[in-house]
Amino acid sequence: MKNMFLLMVKKSLTHSKNFLMFLTIFLSTALIACMLNITLNIGNKVANELRSYGSNIVMLPKSSSLNIEISGRNFMPLANEDYLNENDLHLIKEIFWQNNILAFAPFLEISGFINNEKVQITGTYFDKNIKLADDPTFKTGVINLYPFWFVNGLFPNDEKIDEIMVGEKLANRLKLNVGDNVVLNFGQNRENAKIVGILKGGDEASGKVIANLKLVQKLSNKENLYGKAEISAMTIPENDLSVKARRNLDSLDSLEYDTWYCSAYAGSIAYQIEDSVPGSIAKVVLSVSGVQSEITKKIQNLMSIVTILALIISALCITSLTNGEILIRKKEIGLLKALGAKNIFIFLEFCCKNVIIGIISGIFGALFGYLLSFVIGYKLFADFIGVSFTAFVLSVIFGILICILGSILALKNILNLLPAEVFHGK
Repeated sequence: MKNMFLLMVKKSLTHSKNFLMFLTIFLSTALIACMLNITLNIGNKVANELRSYGSNIVMLPKSSSLNIEISGRNFMPLANEDYLNENDLHLIKEIFWQNNILAFAPFLEISGFINNEKVQITGTYFDKNIKLADDPTFKTGVINLYPFWFVNGLFPNDEKIDEIMVGEKLANRLKLNVGDNVVLNFGQNRENAKIVGILKGGDEASGKVIANLKLVQKLSNKENLYGKAEISAMTIPENDLSVKARRNLDSLDSLEYDTWYCSAYAGSIAYQIEDSVPGSIAKVVLSVSGVQSEITKKIQNLMSIVTILALIISALCITSLTNGEILIRKKEIGLLKALGAKNIFIFLEFCCKNVIIGIISGIFGALFGYLLSFVIGYKLFADFIGVSFTAFVLSVIFGILICILGSILALKNILNLLPAEVFHGK
């Protein structure tokens, strides 16, 4: 009986309708693999795209959180009297999620003068080497933090204290050009500097002087101090757990806390930074992390709907093809029943044949789906998205499920087929 069953399955694989079945499952699994691979990798790609908006975490002195509300207005009495220690900056890159920290830069702002004209002067890193224990060649600064910044000329060298750049609006207002020598004043302190670049593309910084952090520290007598640090971190989209933690961390039970802490949410990374850097408070820039979550969820929901529709439509197509094959082979089925074959035996023969086709076409379809996802990813992000082995496995499983579901839906015709009706008048 076993040999007969295998022989029937082998013979049924040569049926003419099997090519249409192969093509149906091939196209459906290709679509499913494409959608799944994009869905599973879209978070990182969206996060990379949103880096053009700048930082998604800001670190401030702890006193900045001491807000007093009077008549609907917020006052921060200690905001300008406390600073962070530059020597602790490396700790940002030594947290549990250190590999997710893409870039950061400290900022120290003062209100000074350039050639006796009052301006905002900001000190920061441009492309400074931060000697870390695990990565002594790591460099960070506004060049990496703000990839959309464009400079006419050069970015100042972090090793040269007298090099500065000015925003385009300020340069136009004061008629400043690359190569000009200027004098910076703050109180009784003055420093000579040279303009090496004109900043274009930084809306907020367009009216400021951007200088080496050491220069601004020297002008303001705040050696090794800075006012805030902006951090760009690779994060995963927000969900109910991260929102719950942001509202009240104490409301999490031990399992929820461990899950939240060991997941790359913007909030958990900010929490670890705050815990690592003395005297600091780290806050998530919700406008950036919120956009990432919203875009990612919408794309993932769309992909899920398309995948489910592909599964249903493909199963109906397989049902139609199986019903057609049952009608063509009705004499064979009637003869099997007349010889004593059970309905389950006949059903399993159809189902096994369909599953074999589903596995083969599912594998080829999944591989083709990967290729489609690479093309779509390159069109959307100008870069190839990653390969998710999970998408491959799920696509093949979906191909098998399509075949099984299609076979089950066609079972009614097998049950209703009677030998007497098939051979009536023969």
